[in-house]
Amino acid sequence: MPRQRISLVTLGVDDLTRARAFYAALGWTEAEVADGMACFQLLGQALMLFGRADLAKDQGRAGADLGTGALTLAQNFVTREDVDTAFAEALAAGATSLKPPEAVFWGGYSGYYADPDGHVWEVAHNPFWPLAEDGSLTLPQPE
Repeated sequence: MPRQRISLVTLGVDDLTRARAFYAALGWTEAEVADGMACFQLLGQALMLFGRADLAKDQGRAGADLGTGALTLAQNFVTREDVDTAFAEALAAGATSLKPPEAVFWGGYSGYYADPDGHVWEVAHNPFWPLAEDGSLTLPQPE
């Protein structure tokens, strides 16, 4: 089995009900898991929401201030218009705009928002990284 993969991303949240409602408002479908957690099936992986204090305890760091760290989660889209739509939907669901989508130095188009718990998401169109029909990304290989 390949080791170069991510199966699950877990975000520590302050209010599980609010976080669950935010991702549901983006149209994400929640899977059933244990009480005190919310899990959303993604393409080939899952996103888990877990109370910050409970996550710190589970990590063996009870009482630690986990914060949100220097991390950006990203979603790539086929067109710039798709990026604009995703950004607007996130704001309507309760996200905070960090940088509206715009043309960027690397030749693409992207913007950033923070979810209600401060986790940073980038929405982007990268013309150099075409997406598969199902939305999955495979990086171009050197020739």
